[in-house]
Amino acid sequence: MGMETVLITPMPADLGISKMRKAAQGGGDASGVRFGDVLQDAVASVSDLQKASDVEIQKIMAGESDDLHTAVIAMQKADLSFQMLMQVRNKVVTAYQEVMRMQV
Repeated sequence: MGMETVLITPMPADLGISKMRKAAQGGGDASGVRFGDVLQDAVASVSDLQKASDVEIQKIMAGESDDLHTAVIAMQKADLSFQMLMQVRNKVVTAYQEVMRMQV
């Protein structure tokens, strides 16, 4: 076993958080940013990270790679991005419930 270089890639574009902030502040370009599109991009990003994690795990299990560090890093990225997405979901559900309780 030789020493392999492990490249750590950054998490993708903060999972759409900057787009969410612009949408919340009313900023952005003239066409605007749809909240649903931002959430869809975030879900797609989380899905991509989880697929990459699965690929790394499969490589380890199949004996194609013995680079455990890359697999663990990919798993952690997928886990953290999923946790953040769940927190965003919780905030959206809470906001929806607050709006539904408002008296018109």
